[in-house]
Order: sequence, then C-alpha cells, then structure tokens
Amino acid sequence: MDKTKQIIRASWVAVGGNAFLAVLKITVGIISGSLAVLGDGIDTFTDIITSLITLITARIISKQPDKKFSYGYMRADTIAAKVLSFVILFAGFQLAISSISQIIDAQKGFIPSPIAIYVTILSIIGKFLLSWYLHLKGKKLNSLMLRANAKNMKNDVLISFSVLAGLFFVYILEIPILDPITAIIVSLFIIKTGFEIFKETNVELMDGVKDNAVYTQLFEAIKECKNVYNPHRVRIRQMGDLYVISLDLEVDGNSTVYESHKISRTVEDAIYKKIDNVYDIRIHIEPKGNVEEEKFGLVEKDFY
Repeated sequence: MDKTKQIIRASWVAVGGNAFLAVLKITVGIISGSLAVLGDGIDTFTDIITSLITLITARIISKQPDKKFSYGYMRADTIAAKVLSFVILFAGFQLAISSISQIIDAQKGFIPSPIAIYVTILSIIGKFLLSWYLHLKGKKLNSLMLRANAKNMKNDVLISFSVLAGLFFVYILEIPILDPITAIIVSLFIIKTGFEIFKETNVELMDGVKDNAVYTQLFEAIKECKNVYNPHRVRIRQMGDLYVISLDLEVDGNSTVYESHKISRTVEDAIYKKIDNVYDIRIHIEPKGNVEEEKFGLVEKDFY
C-alpha cells in the first residue's frame, strides 16, 4: 500500500473516532446541561473537519503539476488550513458568548448530570488512543500532516482534563457557575488553536518560511562547494512542508557552459543533503564580479 493510501486510511480512523466522541459529548452536554462538555464536543467536531481536510488534501497534493498549477498542488494544504482556522475561531467565539451569557443571566444555575463526568473520562481515553495511533502512523510514513493531527489530539486530552476538573469541583463545591467558567476556559483553548493556525498559514501564503535557520543551512551547504562565489538573491518559500529555493551564484567567467552546469549540480546536491524536504532548486549562474541591480532576495550577511 502506498503512502497516500495509508495516510487516507489513518485519517478515516481519526474521522470515525472523533465523530463518535463528538456526537457523544455534544449529546450528553445538551442532556446533562453541561456547557463545558458541550464545548469539548464542539472542539472534537473541529477535529473531524481537520481529518476530513487531511483526507481531501492527501488526494489533491498527490496530483502531478499541470499547465494551470506548474508548481503542483501542495498549497491546497495551506488554503484548507486557512479555512479550518475560521471554522475553529467561529466555534470558539460562539461557545464563549454562550457561556458568558449564562453567567450574566441572573437565573440560578443547576448541577449537570453525573453522566457528564463519565463521558469526559471516556473522551480522555479515546483521544489518547487516537493521538498515539496517528503519531505512530505519522512517524512510520514520515507524514507531517498526521503528526500535526496527533499533536492536536494530544492537546484535546488536556482540554478534556480541564473539563473533568471543572466538573469535579462543580460536584464537590456545588457551585453551578463553575461549569460555564470551565466552558469559557475551553473556548479560549479553541480560539487560541484557531488563531495559531490562521497565523501559521500566513507565512506560507506570503511566500515566507517558518524557520529562518533554513537559510543558514543553505549558506553552509554552498560553502562546502568549490569554485562558487557570492551566493546572493537567495529566496526560499514553503509549499506545505517543502521548500522551493532560488538563488544566484557566481563562477569563473572563463568557465564553459558544461563546467558551470556541473558546478550548479554539485551545489544542488549539497543543498539536498543539508536541507530536508526540498521540493525544487533553481540556480542562476553569473560570471564572478558581475554587478546588477538586485530587487529581491537575501545574502549571507543578512543573517549576521
């Protein structure tokens, strides 16, 4: 079975597990009257969307480049994540508004049904198992999408623990207002997740990189090569978790086309060895000492 099919299968497991937990928690949250459990269910529902996006994206990014998208379809992952961030933010704000309204409302609250505690414990166990499964699959398949999804579910375990703690104090202290307060805390976790995804996708859509250390690795790789000078107009952008690299290099002006091409290939090989997940490298060769107006790109001194 190829990598794409295994990613899709793992994502379907995540969809099924999250769908079961989401329906269970939302239903119990409504029946028991616990906004905290309802909020936890809404957060789990966003995980279903995340897994479905992973499924759809896995199919799209596997498509070969064509006349319309000559760089391929990797950016589909980023666009989908941007849409997901809005969905998560909306769910978080809606939960926060509902919880605040219940606190402001002068009506006396009530103690949620004990079933809310049992469902929350089940959620913690289920989320932990899903996170463990996706982490193992992501590590085996070297899939950053699956590992990221596993990390997201690991965070969900912490959210469910906070819900469980809130419910525990509601029953021990018999203070119903603690339930909507816990729901507000959960909503803040949801909003934080949505904002982080929104902010992270901005970097890629603006043709940037999330970690500038990749530039340092690039210049170190070039230093290991002979007969190359003055790497400049260096530009690196991300497509998903892959890097697209463009740069200018200077060589001896008396070098033949064949010699210059050979030097260029040597530099490419050095970069591929130094930097993981390189999608494409474009090198423009210039004669040593060439001076031109450079509007774009970076040089090594920009990082010191």
